[in-house]
Amino acid sequence: MKRILVIAALIASSSLLGAAAPDVVMVDGGRLRGTSVNGVRVFKGIPFAAPPVGALRWKAPQPAAAWPGVRNADAFGPQCMQEPYPEGSPYTSAPQPMSEDCLYLNVWTAAAAGSRRAQSKGDTRAVMVWFHGGDWTRGSSSTPSDDGSTLARKGVVVVTTNYRLGVFGFLAHRSLTRESPNHSSGNYAILDHVAALKWVQKNIAAFGGDPSRVTIFGESAGAWSVNVLQATPLAKGLFHRAIGESGGQFAGSPALATAERHGAAVATEVHVDTLAALRAVPARELLGLESFRTGVNTDGYVLPEDVPATFGHKKHNSVPVLVGSNANEMTTLSDASSFPTTLDEFRKQMAVQFPGHLRTFDIAYPVTREAEIPETLLAVRRDQTFTMQMRRWARTVTAAGQKAFLYHFTHVPPSPHAETWRAYHASEIPYVFGTLRSREWPLTGADVELADRMSSYWSNFAISGDPNGKLPKWTAYDQTDEPYLELGDTVTMKHHLLQAQLDFLEEATLPRRLTHQ
Repeated sequence: MKRILVIAALIASSSLLGAAAPDVVMVDGGRLRGTSVNGVRVFKGIPFAAPPVGALRWKAPQPAAAWPGVRNADAFGPQCMQEPYPEGSPYTSAPQPMSEDCLYLNVWTAAAAGSRRAQSKGDTRAVMVWFHGGDWTRGSSSTPSDDGSTLARKGVVVVTTNYRLGVFGFLAHRSLTRESPNHSSGNYAILDHVAALKWVQKNIAAFGGDPSRVTIFGESAGAWSVNVLQATPLAKGLFHRAIGESGGQFAGSPALATAERHGAAVATEVHVDTLAALRAVPARELLGLESFRTGVNTDGYVLPEDVPATFGHKKHNSVPVLVGSNANEMTTLSDASSFPTTLDEFRKQMAVQFPGHLRTFDIAYPVTREAEIPETLLAVRRDQTFTMQMRRWARTVTAAGQKAFLYHFTHVPPSPHAETWRAYHASEIPYVFGTLRSREWPLTGADVELADRMSSYWSNFAISGDPNGKLPKWTAYDQTDEPYLELGDTVTMKHHLLQAQLDFLEEATLPRRLTHQ
């Protein structure tokens, strides 16, 4: 009888352990306890690198320290240091804790517990790693519209990650270059991305993810990051597909020496003359410095060449891509009060912007009345900043022998500013993530259907490298027919997106692309 009671106790104990197992996983550093919501297991605030503070400010990310016992992974980590968006911006979110100690990521998975065992049986899921937007100066991995639950239910493991922003993520300085074993500085945000992807390679199997099927995706500055990751040799083998939404770096980047001069101006502005003193400046004093310009530099290490040269020489990480932009990108990014108000002022401005090309400009962007000036300027800025970048991305990848899928998002979300914002910059994100209900919008059936289709296209692409499934067919891009998918009130294949306008801009601006020396 005693033996029977012992066996029964052991069975009961193992049952309790089995019940707890879905929320506890083992990763580098220790055990994590997550939460479960409607069949999706969520792990928040996972450190993927050491806090980049003190002597580690402006250094490549270092390994995170291990922790004892089981770490609760039920709350997001703090967002990285940043200035808030101005009041009234469509990108403003609820205030979040903020710190230099911000290198944390989050995981959503609908895979069952015991995922490492499932992997040995071939039951694993593709992985999608999201880099948020925000001009490389704002944003975080914990925005409600970036919740990975819907995508996880469609069969992928979703990771969202923070990275250093602004001066903390991009400062270059001669003293930093001298102390670096790679003789480079700046580009720390990109090194944060690489560290997060290495963490995924080592640990994602614990969440049911397949490290051989990793898709990186991002919007705006997050798409810049994806574009740079496709260019840097440091990310080779860390991802297998790429998605870019409204952002590319094909305009080039300054040389390291130029970026170092900007860094020297920062030191002057905060009145310090040594690297130790610069690292001791309080973080909030470094926010919003007028002397600093955020961006990557061609440092010879992260970027041996700038992005357009890397793609042009076919030295980029050759993976299939899904890229595109929105119909009204600039409605929330432009100050219409600064636009010229007369035809004479408008033509003078365009003559300066496109010297020697005013006649062909008039063909591509005809303006005959003053009332047409604002809409035309919004179109010119949209195409130069976004539409042309995404077409060039699709073209260069296709020329290198990989598939590219091009889209154009034209659907107008039912926001309170729908009439003026229209299909604005970043408005596609809640459709991609299936998080429309994170916004207080009067949703229609068309919104819900489009979100379901877009999240399926994106997850299908991550799973197989092809967005198609039981959906309207999306034809791969080629330079002859230039097919693209219009994601609007209807989902339709079209051809030659804004061809006259984009061809003009490439002719007028490519010969003048800065060498950044």
